[in-house]
Amino acid sequence: MIICGVKITHDGGVALIDNGRLVFSIEMEKIGNNPRHQRVDDLDVVTSLLGQYGYTLGQVDRFVLDGWRKTPRTRMWGGQEVSIDLGPYRRGILDDDLLRPYHFRLMDLEYTSYAHYAGHMASAYCSSPFAASREASYVLCWDGAMFPFLYYYDPVTGKAENLGPLFHLLGDTYHSLSRLFPPFEQGFESTQTASGTLPGKIMAYVAHGSPVEKVVDTLEELYQAAEYAVLGPGPLTDDQIGEGVGRRILELMCDGLPRELAAPDDMLASIHAFLGQKLVARLTGRIRQDGSRSANLCLVGGCALNIKWNRDIRASEVVQEVWIPPFPNDAGSALGAACCELLRSGEGQALDWSVFAGPALVDSGIPVGWEAQPCSPAELAEYLHRLGDPVLVLHGRAELGPRALGHRSILAPAVAADMKGRLNQLKGREGYRPVAPICLEASAEQVFEPGTPDPYMLFDHDVRPQWRDRVPAVCHLDGTARLQTVNSTDDPVVFEILTEYHRISSIPLLCNTSANLSGRGFFPDLRSAMEWGRIPAVWSEGVMYRRASGSQTAPRSNNPRSEDR
Repeated sequence: MIICGVKITHDGGVALIDNGRLVFSIEMEKIGNNPRHQRVDDLDVVTSLLGQYGYTLGQVDRFVLDGWRKTPRTRMWGGQEVSIDLGPYRRGILDDDLLRPYHFRLMDLEYTSYAHYAGHMASAYCSSPFAASREASYVLCWDGAMFPFLYYYDPVTGKAENLGPLFHLLGDTYHSLSRLFPPFEQGFESTQTASGTLPGKIMAYVAHGSPVEKVVDTLEELYQAAEYAVLGPGPLTDDQIGEGVGRRILELMCDGLPRELAAPDDMLASIHAFLGQKLVARLTGRIRQDGSRSANLCLVGGCALNIKWNRDIRASEVVQEVWIPPFPNDAGSALGAACCELLRSGEGQALDWSVFAGPALVDSGIPVGWEAQPCSPAELAEYLHRLGDPVLVLHGRAELGPRALGHRSILAPAVAADMKGRLNQLKGREGYRPVAPICLEASAEQVFEPGTPDPYMLFDHDVRPQWRDRVPAVCHLDGTARLQTVNSTDDPVVFEILTEYHRISSIPLLCNTSANLSGRGFFPDLRSAMEWGRIPAVWSEGVMYRRASGSQTAPRSNNPRSEDR
């Protein structure tokens, strides 16, 4: 069966599954330097992408769209304006069957839509090792406009059992409360932009402060009072739980929070701690209340990008295994829609996939003034060690999800204390923003605690004290790092680079940050990277490109509010 999944709203994308194998999953932001979180405006892109991989629309057996709020949506398709009906955001009217299909017809095209939350659940489970071994798993979905719902998916029955919300706080609570305090006050970024860009910045900035128990207690009291004011004394039935309830609770909390309880940095750290502690406590309680039917847990939704909360959940040991896909936010929703159909069809539940199933590099030629010479991965490692400068690396197909994992990356040695500042300046980012380490899996435990394999950069780790002076560029203000580990199977090319760099330097890691224009998706081609002009060395597929001596490329300006990738 050939299944095509599409998300037409923000973080738009197209994914194709052929007999259980992921052919591609391409987000609109990764095409042509599109803006971050780009939606699908013209569905002709579906036909175009299918054609690039040798498929036609007529060959697709199941065409599936991600659900959303406030439908229908108007888009262009085939040169004409069309009105597209979608499934709901979380549930239907009559029941809460998460995997209920909603069938529609657009002229001569029949298609199915699933709830947005169903896509999150399905993408997490189908990509997990639990699906491959046909094990049941809990799945926690927490998105910006919805509460943290816990589900129990059983591959034997094929049902996703709704265990209800852990509490009645939207994922947007994190940045909405934080915007009451500098440097994230209202006006820092628009509300629409903030939900996509602020959480990562806040997560980095909270290292400036320390949680204050009085503030955490006050936030809990405010939540309890706001929840009672909105919900009353009795619990709501599932069909009464929606975004509006969460917005009213959040509004009351924002209005009632005293601004002078602590210094602004400590207020931000306290907001982070309040939500993280509540998440772990309620999740632990709910799983135990359910009898701990599974030792597995998937985390998904935009909030699963919070590496500090993820670490706390894993450390709680409420389950034995925690899985987070590299696309937990809406970047994985097109794929999630297709995975819903995969689960519903009964043709298998485990997806055969690679994190490098994004778009291939586009051949747009090389600008005048650049010279090319052969350069193996080992020679690239020697170059990095000898010169100590960043190199922009583009190779293979792009990563799925928001994190650059070595295919659309800027790599640099981590041994110089000023390298983090250099990279942040190159990208126009705030000085407090961290730079992630990309490390040999076999050496990770020597440098980091716990240092367990984390190939997708989704958990917080401590840098061991004896290494902090050796790799200062990847040490965050609080001594932590967003570790990515690599082995020979994950990515043979990056593994070779790191292995050779380790051999000649005794350092098993490099700095890794995304290669992209500010506020845009990953570079789609070499030309874009070279015309950006801020790094004079670009490596791709065994070739080093360097700006010729005397040649000048005027660097493109950077927006100082670019997002950490």
